[in-house]
Amino acid sequence: MAKKAKPGQGSAAGQQQFGLVGLAVMGENLVLNVESKGFTCAVWNRTTSKVDDFTSGRGKGKRIVGCHSPAELAAALERPRKVMLMVKAGQPVDDIIAQLLPALSPGDLIIDGGNSFFKDTERRSVELEKKGFLFIGTGVSGGEEGALKGPAIMPGGQQDAYRLVEPIFTRISAQVGGEPCSTYIGPRGAGHYVKMVHNGIEYGDMQLISEIYDLMARAAGMPAGEIGRVFEKWNKGELASYLIEITGKVLAKTDPESGKPLVDVILDAAGQKGTGKWTSQNALDLGAPTPTINAAVEARIISAYKAERVAASKVIKGPPALRAKVDKNELVDKLRAALYAAKICSYAQGMALLRAASEEYHYDLDLGACARIWRGGCIIRAQFLNKITEAFARNPKLPNLLVDEEFKSAVETRQGALREVVKAAVDAGIPCGALSASLSYFDAYRSARVPANLIQGLRDYFGAHTYERTDKPRGQWFHVEWMEEQ
Repeated sequence: MAKKAKPGQGSAAGQQQFGLVGLAVMGENLVLNVESKGFTCAVWNRTTSKVDDFTSGRGKGKRIVGCHSPAELAAALERPRKVMLMVKAGQPVDDIIAQLLPALSPGDLIIDGGNSFFKDTERRSVELEKKGFLFIGTGVSGGEEGALKGPAIMPGGQQDAYRLVEPIFTRISAQVGGEPCSTYIGPRGAGHYVKMVHNGIEYGDMQLISEIYDLMARAAGMPAGEIGRVFEKWNKGELASYLIEITGKVLAKTDPESGKPLVDVILDAAGQKGTGKWTSQNALDLGAPTPTINAAVEARIISAYKAERVAASKVIKGPPALRAKVDKNELVDKLRAALYAAKICSYAQGMALLRAASEEYHYDLDLGACARIWRGGCIIRAQFLNKITEAFARNPKLPNLLVDEEFKSAVETRQGALREVVKAAVDAGIPCGALSASLSYFDAYRSARVPANLIQGLRDYFGAHTYERTDKPRGQWFHVEWMEEQ
């Protein structure tokens, strides 16, 4: 039970159970969430006017103490102190930690709840542990609404540190089927790594959805409102998810200024904050294929070349317009099946990347638990995450979702639709990088033989890089003196 504390501005020495630094929207919403679950809080922001604005505004009348310095924050918190940072990733995190440490004591816990790069979290974890402090790098997903009403929370660090904050995290996280969407992920940077991959999967999801929308709009000539109703219907079936739900809402929105569908007046230049790119870069470092995520990152990059694309569209011709009239209903059915199959392939890549990282960084990740806490609160929450959780419960050592019997069957029975959709997009000159990447991944993963044998022959020819033989044990390497054979 939370201790009583004087609400609003003022001191409540040693009584507050949870400290938060950073009162931007995410920080404000998160601390309001914590307080609403029965925990007393203390807040500090480097721009102290924000503290006063918050405690006299949204935080007024609540068990939240405003502080104007790290020392005041530390004095307000019970020991061991638990202080969560909700500040911009990168140098600001290091700067805030440097300001906090003189006011804190060994054994206190610092929690980084921002979108920090996992290697920064690894470094901070080691540095702070040497100084006697506990540290948790915590992925928080769900946006502003999730922070307030219940996000998915992915904490990584010392297990002792997690036990200190577990009662709070499990209460404030989203709840699905009576289970909290929060669990201990693993040591050091494991929490931020899982959040990074979550965001990479999110990139893939959004790009797949956007390509499906583009096909409905450009190949079938469907207006935004009609497409929105399709997504609304899809959200009641196997594709049910937060992103499908809000896609329908975005497409249904009318721009009050022009009277047009809002999506039609939004500039087609997508932004990104880096987590998708980090996922692709790290996947390349680990040698784990993530082609759908990579395609999504590249699509955002090329979208930023708006002026060049407009100029190129005036001088470069694509294929002629489709001569045969598209059967809209038939296309929509194929698009639904194709999207589900492509989504499975994309998540298979993300989960396989988590497995590779778990081995490389000794995180000992529970992939089923990762899928379980993504079922609510986070941006990629979806009905079929229950199936992923079940797949890893059946086989915790499952190497890839595509070999799980249920997912294998789901893609096999929908692959025809995915192939036809990709072909239709290619014939119409409509870019479908993520859809085609998912299909190529499926085809490559199920191929007993791929043309890498020729690549190895070429590498040996020009660089004497050697090769293995199909008729010899793995690990034996051979070289041909190619020039002598001419």
